[in-house]
Amino acid sequence: MSSRVRVFRSLDAAAAGEFHPSAVTIGNFDGVHRGHQTLIARLVDHSHRLGVKPSVVTFDPHPTVVVAPSRAPRLLSTIEQRVQWMGALGIEQVLVVPFSHEFSLLSPNEFVAQVLVRAAGARLVLVGENFRFGSRQSGDTGLLQELGRHYGFETEIVAGIAYRGRTVSSTAIRGLIEMGGVSWAARLLGRSYSLEGEVVPGHGIGSKQTVPTLNLRTQAQVLPRRGVYITATQDSDSGRHWPSITNVGVRPTFGSGLGPTFNGDALTIETFLLSPLEGETPRHIQVSFCRRVRDERKFPDAAALKVQILRDVARAQAYFRRKNRWRRHSESI
Repeated sequence: MSSRVRVFRSLDAAAAGEFHPSAVTIGNFDGVHRGHQTLIARLVDHSHRLGVKPSVVTFDPHPTVVVAPSRAPRLLSTIEQRVQWMGALGIEQVLVVPFSHEFSLLSPNEFVAQVLVRAAGARLVLVGENFRFGSRQSGDTGLLQELGRHYGFETEIVAGIAYRGRTVSSTAIRGLIEMGGVSWAARLLGRSYSLEGEVVPGHGIGSKQTVPTLNLRTQAQVLPRRGVYITATQDSDSGRHWPSITNVGVRPTFGSGLGPTFNGDALTIETFLLSPLEGETPRHIQVSFCRRVRDERKFPDAAALKVQILRDVARAQAYFRRKNRWRRHSESI
């Protein structure tokens, strides 16, 4: 967890601790995307005006896991990642409510009384226009405003956010990533989508027959569509970073791979670094997906695969050259 953000793991802990007084927003905040960022920025401004703590109420597990498991979404991020990102945006404290069947039965009035009033000590509550709360999502923003007047907190409703004509939502971003649209997903997230995990041994084929790679094993729930991507890779321990190119797939030229499964096939996430790996091989890495290059496909032999990889590398190098020129131009303005 981020050291900048205080995390409370129960309603009682928040009520008995130093959570009060707060300006609070409520939701799952999966991915902490541009829509969430806009809402949080507004919340932080209000907290400064009121002299209270900018705070978030979120849930673990995702409520759908409890109330409708068959519809539970694959998540873009962990609670730890969300706390870190929210802290960078100015959030000072997060109440992670353990979501259970019993909690799901709270009426809207009980939800407000127990969560927002007793636990959070809310002076202001800010939510999106589609916010629903209480048993069977029976509470809406109109009822929240009515209860706010009753309990003495301000309520503000924020309209949905669009970016270049696209609605910003966690659902839309998941769909983009799973279809390979990582460039658009990055625009909606406000950062490149990344996978984290440990570097694991491969089959040795890459270093002997094609090009050496780092093989990532990740617990991420949302994976980009099979194919080749321009990526940026960082050593999670040392902070070293490299431009890179990554293949997500089932290694059709050489057979099954490592890690999670994709439609029943073993999936590999293999990253080739475009600059020298100096020092020890990293143990844990983060791979950020910048742009999709092509579909994964089977080649007749290792030599043909190596030729294609070198073409992919040339495209990635051109991408990073353009990106660096644009950055230098922006810095000079």
